[in-house]
Amino acid sequence: MKHPLPRLTGLLALTSLVLLAGCAGSPERPDPVRQALFNLGERAAERVMAAPTLPRPAGDQVLLLADPEVNAGLGIGEARFRESLVRALLAVGDGPQVLDWGDGLSAGGDNQWRLESRLVAAGPRLSLSDRELLPYRLTLTLRRPGKEQALWEESLQGALDATAL
Repeated sequence: MKHPLPRLTGLLALTSLVLLAGCAGSPERPDPVRQALFNLGERAAERVMAAPTLPRPAGDQVLLLADPEVNAGLGIGEARFRESLVRALLAVGDGPQVLDWGDGLSAGGDNQWRLESRLVAAGPRLSLSDRELLPYRLTLTLRRPGKEQALWEESLQGALDATAL
């Protein structure tokens, strides 16, 4: 009678090889919508971190994010845009703390900044041979909590691939 150990060992080796090959394969491409919003969030975070009014090191600062204003014509929900912006701000090395801004919050410490964002369509859809582009303008504004005066404001312009949205 043959011993089953060699057959079992071979089967385990083959299973391990198949699992390793699956893990070593190329990763899935990110969802195009997620990637487009991720790129927009990264650009916005870079600009906010470069704001001359934001003291250094930024790790000592607190950004209070106001609810974003997002033009419905872009096909991006406020929650999706907000998530993208928050993730990008949190990914900044030695970056600020990021918290939700509530209407009930008023004046805060010297290290607190209210970040407002407004994403609007900056023109009609642009039709190319293989896709449609949605021009946008993203306006970022830093204020002190409880104050209306803008201490810094910058606009980013670009276009999102409508087929990805």
